[in-house]
Amino acid sequence: MAYVRKDAGTLTRAEKRRFVNALLEVKRRGEYDEFVRMHIAYFSADGEHALRAAHMTPSFLPWHRRLLLDLEGALRRVDSSVTVPYWDWTRDRTTTSAPWTADLLGGNGRRSDHQVMTGPFAHREGNWTIKHGVTEGAFLTRDLGRSRNPIDLPTKSDLEWALKDPAYDVAPWDSTVTRGFRNKLEGWGTGRGSASWRNHNRVHRWVGGSMLGGASANDPVFWLHHAFVDLQWYRWQRRHRGARYLPATPPGLRDEQHNRIVARHQKLPPWDVTPHELEDVSRIYRYA
Repeated sequence: MAYVRKDAGTLTRAEKRRFVNALLEVKRRGEYDEFVRMHIAYFSADGEHALRAAHMTPSFLPWHRRLLLDLEGALRRVDSSVTVPYWDWTRDRTTTSAPWTADLLGGNGRRSDHQVMTGPFAHREGNWTIKHGVTEGAFLTRDLGRSRNPIDLPTKSDLEWALKDPAYDVAPWDSTVTRGFRNKLEGWGTGRGSASWRNHNRVHRWVGGSMLGGASANDPVFWLHHAFVDLQWYRWQRRHRGARYLPATPPGLRDEQHNRIVARHQKLPPWDVTPHELEDVSRIYRYA
């Protein structure tokens, strides 16, 4: 029977406590840091000539869907009642709304060094030390809304702009495409600065701190953010019935993307699974 992922803003006190406790236990066991390490390892960009599986590529959505499932599996081995909640950043848009409460993810970082001082993931609580990061810092950091150069979270209309596109993705299958649902949701735009960050990417920038760069999974909000991104793929599939993951076949030998992206029936590293196999998750979970 499929389990249910809920809106973080609707969780009961007991559901918040169970989720937090399971996450802390997965961290204590050392499993959590392996997910962080994996995300860092697969954080490759357009300019790199190797295979891109996780970012700037059609497999952005199935890759993160599988990563979420693996983390969720680890949580459920601790407590079978737990699922990953999602953060609806089109609705909960302030620095004090869900999920930034003391009983869930804690709040913003302090002004001096952006260290998170409240909630269960504050370094001073002794349960959340950063072990794999892009800096030497051992504590979780946030700069919600970017105090020195403020930006806003994406809006419902920003999401609608992505959701209404009937094509999953288009050639050349990278961060430069201006058509296709995948990149409009992932959020690589044209131009420079904050105007070029859309949807998924803009949320990472808005949270700031540990959520910037390849080690972003160090902040537990990473999972709530990506659960909401995954929900958009779920919604897009239902709006555009019959639309599929693209490309269906690998780019040819003379194509600049040859061996650099994952086609629908190719294995998605590091797992033995294809994007096709991850398109329908209705037997595993659903969204409330």
